[in-house]
Amino acid sequence: MKYFPLFLDINNRHCLVIGGGLVANRKVKSLLKSGALVTLISPVVTNELQQLAKNKEITILSRNYQTGDLVRAFLVIAATNNESVNIQIAQQANDANILVNVADNPDLGSFIFPSVVDRSPVTVAISTGGASPVFARQLRLRLDTMIPKESGALASITEEYREKVKQTFINPDQRKEFWETALNGVFAEYIYAGNEIQARSWLDNQLARGESRAIGEVYLVGAGPGDPDLLTFKAVRLMQQADVMVYDRLVSKAILDMANKDAERLYVGKEKSNHSVPQKNINQILVDYAKQGKRVLRLKGGDPFIFGRGGEEIEKLTENNIPFQVVPAVTAASGCSAYAGIPLTHRDYAQSVTFATGHLRDGTVNLNWQQLTQTNHTIVFYMGLSGIGVISEKLQEHGMSADMPAALVEQGTTSNQRVHVGTVATLPQLVKASGVRAPTLTIIGEVVNLHDKLSWYEPDRHVQQSEFSRNDTLNK
Repeated sequence: MKYFPLFLDINNRHCLVIGGGLVANRKVKSLLKSGALVTLISPVVTNELQQLAKNKEITILSRNYQTGDLVRAFLVIAATNNESVNIQIAQQANDANILVNVADNPDLGSFIFPSVVDRSPVTVAISTGGASPVFARQLRLRLDTMIPKESGALASITEEYREKVKQTFINPDQRKEFWETALNGVFAEYIYAGNEIQARSWLDNQLARGESRAIGEVYLVGAGPGDPDLLTFKAVRLMQQADVMVYDRLVSKAILDMANKDAERLYVGKEKSNHSVPQKNINQILVDYAKQGKRVLRLKGGDPFIFGRGGEEIEKLTENNIPFQVVPAVTAASGCSAYAGIPLTHRDYAQSVTFATGHLRDGTVNLNWQQLTQTNHTIVFYMGLSGIGVISEKLQEHGMSADMPAALVEQGTTSNQRVHVGTVATLPQLVKASGVRAPTLTIIGEVVNLHDKLSWYEPDRHVQQSEFSRNDTLNK
């Protein structure tokens, strides 16, 4: 480790910056954030530095550096455009045991500036030891997206309640359990959602009861259509802190691998006529684990509120006073259509879209067919493979042209995606001939004609143009 990682308290300490260009400008602003008393030496300075001086936020000495300027300085930054001057400053600072940083030549100095993620009072510093500042900045950007913006508020409230918790829980192990429960559960999630009042209320109630471990929570998280990159940041965060994971058949292994490796995993997947765990049992599983104080991840393919039965599950949680969160996802319709190059709406072809299920609760496909066959409209059928014959027949029976373009998007957004294109009339034959299997979405409408032109996603297995194409329909 080339550099010793350290956080300095420079509040009200004298810091000297030599140089007045853009580099010096950045360094000065960084020092001011930490409360430093900044003096800058340079005959020429940026407009922003001039304004800081006018506002009496810094002191500017409009001249060149002179021997003796380091007196009273706690740390020094050499940022002139004259290498020999920077070397002179570094040598004099090092001889006087004054902390010094030399811009663009870190080996001359005694410290370097890391890339910083600022969530004050939470601060994360990243350094490559000067080897690759650009890479350090890239890492900072990644962490910046992963660390919630409200982390600072979380730390501040934790500090505020530290003494109260200490008085309530004399045993250090109980205090540790209390904070682990709070910081990985409901309290933290209230803060992240911007609900400080509820967060404080939760802490007050727990302390009033003297309970170090609270009731658990359920995270109802949408896993999206298959591509792990389509997960939201919040989804990944909750996945990685769950104690128990209850997941469906349509959640890919790549997404499962992103969850907490130590979480207990329960598979409750469903297939047509084969529900390994009935829905009412799934609902009860969520309640039971939460009452044990567990953080329960309910991971569902697609979006939990679009043919995902998420509403039924949170009804049960509400009845049992179980805290829960719902994390929406890219639903299969929008994800698969986008990856297939089929826009669901288009000014020239479709001004509305309907999501429909091809398998109703009673096992039928009794839909409002007249509404579905309106013009300039796109229909997306979920779970429609088994009823594809009825769908094709009913749409034509209610006025839809046999030539209406249709597409089957199989395993959309994944490396196994295949797109099968035909028409409403040929859908039953298309399903049979292609050997398509679930998960598959059916898209019907003039927008399907745009597939050839707009298709952009090219996995290992790509477009399988059906022999039952639009042009062949009447000849079959």
